[in-house]
Amino acid sequence: MLHEITLTINGDVYTIAVQSHHTLLKVLREQLGITSPKVGCENGECGACTVIMNGLAVNACQVLAAEADGATIETVEGLSKDGNLHPLQQAFIDRNAVQCGFCTPGMLMSAKALLDHNPYPTEDEIRHALVGNLCRCTGYVRIIKAIQDVAGS
Repeated sequence: MLHEITLTINGDVYTIAVQSHHTLLKVLREQLGITSPKVGCENGECGACTVIMNGLAVNACQVLAAEADGATIETVEGLSKDGNLHPLQQAFIDRNAVQCGFCTPGMLMSAKALLDHNPYPTEDEIRHALVGNLCRCTGYVRIIKAIQDVAGS
């Protein structure tokens, strides 16, 4: 069954028809060409598909697209402005917090959601915000330091 939905993604409004069983992740990647949310476990365990929906970090693989009708979605594609990287993106580069890069979009969106709600998080609060994002390369230390660099700025 098809559902017509309207999404605001990175400031742009899209009205599209989606299958009732399609996830937000599938629609973002396959219908809209927004590929920063990665296809990982598809069970909500790895965080590779994390986006910000209505101000909260969510696993796009766990949200049916029809449920997102009317939502405001932020992805990594919307972070940079006027050719300038978002401070989190720059901090990840500066701190060498990116290795293979597969988890990076999800980490960035979880970090942004945290800082949007709590600009001065403690290290424990940062760790808690990232609990749903798995990284097999970095060991998290540089990621946490990058987020701390941006916190409060």
